[in-house]
Amino acid sequence: MTHAGEGAGRSVFVEAPARLHFGVLDLRGTLGRTFGGLGAAVPAPSLLLEAERARGVSADGADAERVGEFARRFLAAHGVSGGVRLRVHRAIPAHTGLGSGTQLGLATARAIAELYEIPTDVVALAEAVGRARRSAIGTWAFARGGFILEGGRRANATAPAPLLARLPIPAAWRYVIAIPPRAGPVVSGVEEEAAFARLPPPPQAEVERVAHLVLMGVLPALAEGDVGPFGEALSEVQRVTGRWFAPVQGGAFAPGPTADLIRLLREWGAAGVGQSSWGPTVYGVVGDAASGSALAERARAHLGGEGQVFEGGFASEGARVWRG
Repeated sequence: MTHAGEGAGRSVFVEAPARLHFGVLDLRGTLGRTFGGLGAAVPAPSLLLEAERARGVSADGADAERVGEFARRFLAAHGVSGGVRLRVHRAIPAHTGLGSGTQLGLATARAIAELYEIPTDVVALAEAVGRARRSAIGTWAFARGGFILEGGRRANATAPAPLLARLPIPAAWRYVIAIPPRAGPVVSGVEEEAAFARLPPPPQAEVERVAHLVLMGVLPALAEGDVGPFGEALSEVQRVTGRWFAPVQGGAFAPGPTADLIRLLREWGAAGVGQSSWGPTVYGVVGDAASGSALAERARAHLGGEGQVFEGGFASEGARVWRG
């Protein structure tokens, strides 16, 4: 058991990227694994968390209640008798499809691990705070950044799904994220569990189609830096997998502002488009900075101040950690 008092060392800061969820691989599970998926880390929006040793657990800033719960869970998992004081300086918008919960949980775990000299293996961090029970894209984005392909969960497994591939995304490529006002209910926690339980298994041919698109479309185009074929394959993955969720979300994409923006981003020249997780966040991928800026401006004009737009190059690394 670890023992520590207040004021031991300087604060630890963790800055974690948001993640875009590009799609799942398999909701059937006939080969013994379920889900799997692909996605990418983006540097904005991002989370900035500060932590220092304390006698009890306290937290302030956005999502303070969740941060405190993650901290207590992690301290209990490692038998730590000391506490921690946490502050969220900057938050990823919650329940928008950008993986805010996973980044918050992992950042909290990593900060406490640094303070108390606990091993910082990301798989152990995720297990300790109860993250990556379905998708591991956010976990591997936290650890590595870049483009992530993960291999799904075995039944009754507790560890995050394995990382199959991590590829750098060309520095010239840009993402545009648009977060329109939410038109439907939040799908998270218990609601998400219930939503997945209502989904029928997709046709085997469509599952095979997605695997083919990823292996022979998305990955080779990314490796060769060819944004056109990458975007076409990614958009098709989104169209196919989106249909799997239509019984719950009302269409291949969330109806209303989300579906409208995906159509518009494509019309405005994005090479690849889609909805991140349950939305309402949508994204477009383009091949250069000028195209990214122009696309972002059109998205901002369309939203008219009722939402958020982020634009930039993809994150080439995972979370940053330093002492203040």
